[in-house]
Amino acid sequence: MTAAAPAIVLVRPQLGENIGKAARAMLNFGLTDLRLVSPRDGWPNPSAGPAASGADLVLERAQVFDTVAEAVHDIPHVYATTVRKRGLVMPVVTPEEAAREIRTWPERSAFLFGAERSGLETDEVAIAGKILTVPINPEFRSLNLAQAVILVAYEWSKHEALMVPTEGDEREPRATQAQLEGLIGQLDGALEAAGYYHPPDRIPATKNTMRTILTKAGWSNREVQALRGMIRALVNPRPR
Repeated sequence: MTAAAPAIVLVRPQLGENIGKAARAMLNFGLTDLRLVSPRDGWPNPSAGPAASGADLVLERAQVFDTVAEAVHDIPHVYATTVRKRGLVMPVVTPEEAAREIRTWPERSAFLFGAERSGLETDEVAIAGKILTVPINPEFRSLNLAQAVILVAYEWSKHEALMVPTEGDEREPRATQAQLEGLIGQLDGALEAAGYYHPPDRIPATKNTMRTILTKAGWSNREVQALRGMIRALVNPRPR
């Protein structure tokens, strides 16, 4: 079994130079799938090329999306690089632990990196299945975007030699983010219709909790389809 290389998703990156430096860090360790979510100064950015120091391949292939959900629609395993978020009960791993995990999966993985100043929003973190946190000095949390990317890319590259081929792995394919979003949207609509969300000031937190429960379960695509069928049966029961 060969693990697919992860995608690097930069959410609302501000400076073209930082995008270029992140691309350079990626290519140093063999990563080429760069996805940009609403880059502040648009794309392409003339400042990215010089900072990439020859990693033009990564910049040329970069894809641009409007939202995080769109950027990871085809990816089952998503990690949000951030500090722990209040209100979200999610597994937390280090870059090394994440690298070991994704090396055992045939499906695609992605790492989300937030904007240089503000980081990821809570609802963006909730899209991921796990939080990835770097154990740095708590009294000096000054890690720039390219440094964060290179830490993750290095761990991915380091574990390549540790891969052990497996035979007879009959695990079902993991549901993609798009399939998961379909399930979340369907359940959300059913709960709205049933008047579940109350009181109004708790609605965002309740929806994030619902999303987290469904995201971290690690459903296969068959399981997602089964759950969607169950929801349809509850909302529209067959006449007896």
